[in-house]
Amino acid sequence: MKWRSLFLSILIFGYASAQVKTSEELKDEVIDYSNIQKLLKKDGLEKNAKLKKKIVQQIKVEKEKIKTEKFHYPSKEDFWGFASRMWLVKNAQELKWDVPRPDYGIRERFRKLLEEFGYFNEKFKILIVDSPNIARLGLPSSKNESLFILSLPFMRALDLTKTDISLLLLEDFFRLKEEMFKNNLNVDTSFVGGNFAKSEFNKVALLKVLKAYGEVAYKRGFSFQQQYELTKKMDKVLKSKPEVWNSYFQVLKKIDQLVKNNLMYKNYLKIYPSPELQIQWLSPKKKVL
Repeated sequence: MKWRSLFLSILIFGYASAQVKTSEELKDEVIDYSNIQKLLKKDGLEKNAKLKKKIVQQIKVEKEKIKTEKFHYPSKEDFWGFASRMWLVKNAQELKWDVPRPDYGIRERFRKLLEEFGYFNEKFKILIVDSPNIARLGLPSSKNESLFILSLPFMRALDLTKTDISLLLLEDFFRLKEEMFKNNLNVDTSFVGGNFAKSEFNKVALLKVLKAYGEVAYKRGFSFQQQYELTKKMDKVLKSKPEVWNSYFQVLKKIDQLVKNNLMYKNYLKIYPSPELQIQWLSPKKKVL
């Protein structure tokens, strides 16, 4: 019986030892899980720190971008409207445009004329000036916009109707569409759309553009070739409406007589050469028998 007691004691001791070992293993497992939690927490903090650093960097980039944008020259789409208005302000005393004007109804008639020939939703401004120094002129403006100057003394000297005036505006409208004014400036505009955040504002370049405006508006105007192309364009467009074509033809005759007999408009031929030639270009060719 003693051996049975001994065997039982061994079993009990072995079971107790097994129980103790299992507890130790469980303890180790708890310790390992705690370490894993620490690692995960550390990893999460690192990721959060990296994210914060990335956000801070993005904010710095955006701030720098906003700062740089403050030093942009006007874009190519906006520059010409800016330049034309600036030139008008600089020439306000000579052109005499800053005085009240009655509504002559020209705007409505011109819009109607544009729509008759398929030009819808065109934006334009008409500036009536009380000066004979510029009889009429189309200035480049922002995208899909035209800016026109009309001389009140010029209109009165010719006794022009609203249709007559609208036809002259249409002529200038086509000049702007062909960018003839811009092409005749002969000045560097490469700075347009650029940025001067890391350099000085190029005031000289802008002043050269404004000076070139004056050269075209008062002295050089448009070439014979440009005038020929423009006249043929008007002829082609207006032929679908003979009565309007005839009105245009008669307006050119009026202008031809005015520049020949009124010294006040002698410079008109420097800008628009020449009404007499325009009449010849429009007149039917005589048949040689």
